Amino acid sequence: MQKILGRYDRVDLPELGLQNIHAKIDTGAFTSSLHCSKADIVNGNLEFVLLDEEHPEFTGMKFIFPHFEVRDIKNSFGESERRFVIVTTLKIFNEEIITEFSLSNRGSLKFPILIGRKILRDRFVIDVKKKNLSYKEKRKLQRALKQNKG
Repeated sequence: MQKILGRYDRVDLPELGLQNIHAKIDTGAFTSSLHCSKADIVNGNLEFVLLDEEHPEFTGMKFIFPHFEVRDIKNSFGESERRFVIVTTLKIFNEEIITEFSLSNRGSLKFPILIGRKILRDRFVIDVKKKNLSYKEKRKLQRALKQNKG
């Protein structure tokens, strides 16, 4: 059975050390996107910094990916942009999903992560009246575990 997602939620990117990051669910986007303030190819590897200094989860940590692609991806205005694309793990509803993220500067946008149809298809049903369903379930589980230990 497919889980229900609202219009936004909080997700983890365990391989990147990020937890409870705000993500917008966007059925209009095919590929998921991750806010990246700096990205360069250095010695054949992709080096990038996630988020930006204004974001509360910003660490300034540099990530190095030897495997990546460069693709033309249409932005929300329908214009084609060249973007780096990485593969990493997204954790939502305690399920780890290996998926692609394009890196883009989402600094002017409210959500540093955009989750597109490629992840959503055959996994989730979207109810735009709801929000943070995965995060609420995660918090509920954490409270239950805490009570059982106490």
